[in-house]
Amino acid sequence: MKQLEYTIRFNTPAFLGNAEQQAQWRTPPFKALIRQWWRVVRGSTDVARLREEEGRLFGAANDEGGGSQKSQVRLRLDSWGGGSLQGAWGNDPRVRHEEVGPNGMDIGSHLYLGYGPLEYRQGTALKKNAAIQAGESNTLRLAWPVNEPSIADALQLIHWFGTLGGRSRNGWGSLELKHDSITSVIPAQAGIQIGHLLRRMALPLSECLRHDWPHALGLSADGRLLLWQSTQTFTTWREAMQALARVKIGFRRQFALGAPGPFEQRHLLAYPVTHHTVNAWGNQTRLANQLRFKVAMNAEGKLVAHIFHLPCALPRELAYALGRNAPTIQQQAAIWQTVHGWLDNTNQSTFQRI
Repeated sequence: MKQLEYTIRFNTPAFLGNAEQQAQWRTPPFKALIRQWWRVVRGSTDVARLREEEGRLFGAANDEGGGSQKSQVRLRLDSWGGGSLQGAWGNDPRVRHEEVGPNGMDIGSHLYLGYGPLEYRQGTALKKNAAIQAGESNTLRLAWPVNEPSIADALQLIHWFGTLGGRSRNGWGSLELKHDSITSVIPAQAGIQIGHLLRRMALPLSECLRHDWPHALGLSADGRLLLWQSTQTFTTWREAMQALARVKIGFRRQFALGAPGPFEQRHLLAYPVTHHTVNAWGNQTRLANQLRFKVAMNAEGKLVAHIFHLPCALPRELAYALGRNAPTIQQQAAIWQTVHGWLDNTNQSTFQRI
């Protein structure tokens, strides 16, 4: 077994809880995160084979096939303590949202990105009155078979892209790993060639859209990674999250919305959309945003905001429900290319390609 010890540190608050929905450091979410990025490292679109390999490595409860298997990946945290962020949320920087109210209004950027764990109570407030605060750290000890280098690659990707807990796709629970084996910044940030790991895990947008689950970082038609970094640095996570809220409002507004009922282009970005239900999907359908956010440290120790795209097709059950109105793969690609183009325009989005 290969054994390594990592220091974990959160760059933004993490809504990471236990069964009582109180903030707590726990190992199961970290194991799930490693599994998620291990799938990307493996790069396989053969789902049956991928599940077999995953069960062998991470364990499986199965009465058929090979039966139940014990996990070969072992984790231990130094502390299972609770989060220290309690009581008042504090300053929530405002952003302008033209679609709120009849004439638009300024809204709390943190509330916009964290609604659910956060709520409005005469201002932005924690729903369960606890979260793991930015800056909190812990020690994670890991052991895995020496013949599984894909685990080390998955940990590197977690350092670059990993987030954990509620609303983590919006940048909450942005974490970093410290160890001599970890490359601290994404290679292109340091002005060198894209690392072999990034190239190996990346596929053209058109190929990614052949499957309806996230399995690779996307590439645009010119071969560039679908990966953006804020053009400015930030002194606090509050400012970084405000920048991400502003850009999310911006790219979503590239697609106008009509009356509720039919599927429209913006519904592909994420669903539900407030006051714009798709009749064929109803109110209970959920479609997570494929564009993911992260707050990271650059080489100078300043905070930067990242946006990256793990593209995949509209899930087949949602496409089936739409029938003839389901967007084709070409139409889905065109919608995402509109978003990518807006992000590439730094005069609008204040982000640039890495």
